[in-house]
This record gives sequence, C-alpha cells and structure tokens, in this order.
Amino acid sequence: MSQRDGFASGFLLGTIVGGVVGGVLGAVLASRRDGMGDQQIEINNGSLEANKVAARRRQMRAVANEGLEMETARQSLEDKIAQLNATIDDVRNQLGNVNGTSSQSVERSLSQDS
Repeated sequence: MSQRDGFASGFLLGTIVGGVVGGVLGAVLASRRDGMGDQQIEINNGSLEANKVAARRRQMRAVANEGLEMETARQSLEDKIAQLNATIDDVRNQLGNVNGTSSQSVERSLSQDS
C-alpha cells in the first residue's frame, strides 16, 4: 500500500516539475524566435518587390525547364522502348533457332496452310 502512495505523489510531483520546466523553456525559445522574426520582417520589407520579381523569374525558368525535362524524358523513354523491342526480337530469333525453326519458316508454314 505504501508503494502506491509513493508512486502517486512522485507522479504528481514529476508532472508539476515537468510542466514548469517545459513552460520556462518554451517561453525562452519563443522570445528568441520572436526577436529573430522581427529582424527578418525589417529586412524583407525593404526588398519585398525584389523578391516578387525574383519569384516570377524562378517560376518562368521552372516552366521552361519543365518543358525541356519532359521532352528529354520522352526521348529517353522512346530510346529505351526501341532497345527493348530490339532485344525481344533478338530473343525471339534465338529461341526460334534453338527449336530448329526460324520465325521466317514458321511464317511460311502458316501462309502455306491457308
């Protein structure tokens, strides 16, 4: 019974001490951040128009680069598809030769049956 009483009082004391320490630490960090935020606002107010112009330029470059990147990606995919098709044709020919028939002889036999 005495251990439960000790636990409850220790838990309550830890909660109170933790709340106080956390509150003080939060207040100190918030005050530091507010001080830096005021400096940032003063700096940015002077160059707000320059930031807007720079943002527009970045956006225009991004759109131009996006179009170029899309075209490059499309060409790359087309090249890879062509390589895959060539590899598939090579494997098909090799398998035909392994089985004793080539794809041309299979096509001839199919056309003769018709």
